[in-house]
This record gives sequence, structure tokens and C-alpha cells, in this order.
Amino acid sequence: MPKAVYRRLESTWVQMPTDETLGHDSALHTSWSRDHPPALCVDSGTTVEFDCLNDSGPRITPDTESSDLPDTEFVGHHLTGPVAVEGAEPGDVLQVDILDVAVDDWGYTLIRSGERGVGLLPEEFPDPFLYHWDIGDEVAHFEAGIEIPLAPFPGVVGVAPAEPGEHATGPPRHVGGNMDVKHLTAGSTVYLPVAVEDALFSIGDGHAAQGDGEVCVSAIETPTEITARLTLRKEMDIEAPQFETTGPFTPAGRDEPTFATMGIRDDLMDAARDAVSRLVEHLHEHRGLSREEAYVLCSVAADLKINEVVDEPNWVVSAYIADSLFPDG
Repeated sequence: MPKAVYRRLESTWVQMPTDETLGHDSALHTSWSRDHPPALCVDSGTTVEFDCLNDSGPRITPDTESSDLPDTEFVGHHLTGPVAVEGAEPGDVLQVDILDVAVDDWGYTLIRSGERGVGLLPEEFPDPFLYHWDIGDEVAHFEAGIEIPLAPFPGVVGVAPAEPGEHATGPPRHVGGNMDVKHLTAGSTVYLPVAVEDALFSIGDGHAAQGDGEVCVSAIETPTEITARLTLRKEMDIEAPQFETTGPFTPAGRDEPTFATMGIRDDLMDAARDAVSRLVEHLHEHRGLSREEAYVLCSVAADLKINEVVDEPNWVVSAYIADSLFPDG
């Protein structure tokens, strides 16, 4: 069960009040569908506390080992919801204020088996690998004295799509879903275009920390309790999600010294792969990490940035990692 975590609001520590609580035991689903019956119906402006499993639900626990993969790997995000918002109609916008995110004291990051072809570097990592994290009040503890500052957020925030049938939770859509935007921390606001009557909002895939890119397809995955306020905005008109946030934009939440490797190619994905591959090698050679541990660290703490897309025919992508993560940083 996630431990109590409080967020600073106007310089005062407070615990966010809630109007409703929704537990995963009665509101769990692993696909998107406009036909999923709502687990809860609320008025606009209601604050709901969502009890969320990790993305793989009961399939991965603190006792799971790398040798148990790939049988226990991902089959769909375990989401809490859906919540029907009274009066929501297609064309409206649902405003989601993320008020609080409480995380467990355990989490995991996995590299899926290379034969599945997922992640940025599947050819370089053919064997599945699972890393268990000890999560404290401020940081998650890694190898070689490395500590990852916590910046918890929900990886999945979305409403039901208009298309009939059931849809996989993996790809994000214009109605949101598995967007994995690490800046959707407490204090952020997400705006989602509504596609079906009552919106049918769901949330989950809690991350204790993640780098921009989530390059091995896994952040620090952890059970969470997420408090969010759901408000209908009929005057707005958007075609895809929008959000407001104060970050953090670096692991420490401030500008700080970083090291970066570059990829320069005529394809942005190839440039991203080169940048991450070179950062993995740097961390392996200079920071005492195995290549698997280095790849995990890239996924939870390194940030991919597009440096330029105008100097054709080649584009530049760099992978940044903060010096402050390391004991001698």
C-alpha cells in the first residue's frame, strides 16, 4: 500500500482532501473501451483518490526475479477506473488537476526480452532483466551509491476513445492514455479532449521517477495513490492533450551540471538510439555499472532532447544525465 506523501502548497504541508475514493479491487481494467461500465459517477469538480497498482499489476512483485521473465511481463496497464463525469459530451474537455501522488516503498524497472522488439535498444539487450528499487522518502537507491530523486507521476492519464471495441493501453492516443510525461507531477494540470458521453476517465501506471524517453520501456514502476480533481470544461476546444506543469525538468528540479552523448543521423529515432547507446557505454566504462544497470539508469534518469531539426539532412538528439546523481557529482 502506498505510504503517505504530502505536497507543499503555498509553503504549508497539507494532505489533500478527497470527495471520493476508488480502489483497484473494484475498478480495475487492462484495456480502453467506451463500453467499460463506470466504477464511479461524479459531478464536475469532484476530487477522487485513486488506488493504483503498478503497471503489471500482480504479475510482478518484490519476489519476482529476472529468470521469471518474460512470462510475467506486461499484458496491459492495470488502470483504475473508469470514472464517469456527469454531463461530459464529445467535444468537451476534461481538466484533470493532479493534486497528490503517493508512492510505495518498492518499485521495479525491467528490460524486456529483446525478441519482443520493444525499447530503444532491443538488439543490444536480448535477455530480460529486472531491477528492484528501495524507495525512500526523497530518493530511490541504486547501485554504486547512485540516488534518484523522486518525482512521482501517473504514466497513464486518459479518457475512453470513441472507436468501438477494446483497445490496448500501450500506445497513447489523442484522448490521452499512456503518455508517460514525467512532468505530470503533483501540481500539474492535464486537459483531455472528451470523445464519449461521460468521458470515462482512468488513471494508473505510477512512476516514482523517469527520464524523458523511458528508453527501456520502464520507469521506476510502483503502486501509487493518486489524488485528482476532475472538472468539465465545455468552453474549451482541443484536438489532443495539453498540460501545465512546473516540472521537475532535471532530476534535482533545477538547472545543474550534466553530461551528454550525441546522436547525429538523418532519422530522429536512429539518432536517439545512438545517443542512448553511447550513454550506456559511458556509464558502463566510467561509472562502474553493468550494461543492464546503465540501460535502466538511462530509462529512469537520463533525458532525451532534440537539439536541432533544421540542419538537414542530419538531425541531432542528445542524452543528458545529471552529475548530481553520482556520489562524486
